[in-house]
Amino acid sequence: MKTFLNICVFGILLSFAATADAQTSKYKCMLQMNAYTGEEAYVVVSLINPKGAYEKTLYMMGDDKQWYNSFKEWFKFFSKTKKVNAKTGASVGGGDRSMVNLEIDDAKLNKGYKLRFESAVEDQKYYVADIEIPLTTEALAGKADGKGYIKYIRFSKVQP
Repeated sequence: MKTFLNICVFGILLSFAATADAQTSKYKCMLQMNAYTGEEAYVVVSLINPKGAYEKTLYMMGDDKQWYNSFKEWFKFFSKTKKVNAKTGASVGGGDRSMVNLEIDDAKLNKGYKLRFESAVEDQKYYVADIEIPLTTEALAGKADGKGYIKYIRFSKVQP
């Protein structure tokens, strides 16, 4: 009887673990930069809640914290915690292409959330919403055009 109970408990724990893994999905995000001149751009990808406030940093392209204050709006959010809970990667230059992986909570899809891509280049303009797209299944299946240093982004869901 004890063995049977242990097997049942183990099965339940495996079931919970599988459910926890199913709560997020991974997406490849390809960024194509415009052909601008100057230093490489820093890009921060944030989850914006339905009220328009920052909820989470999903990715930071550029790992030198000295330049984080260039993102005036995001930096207010960052200043509260002083840490980036996201992956950081290399900054990206004019005309270059970069591929990043984003992990998105499935419960946030189609609930009024947005993904915001902010971009900044040293001694040049800062774009608080270079790209801002609704966090919907439809938007994550397509392409979105940028307004600043980012020419466009394209998503593709990573199959488990």
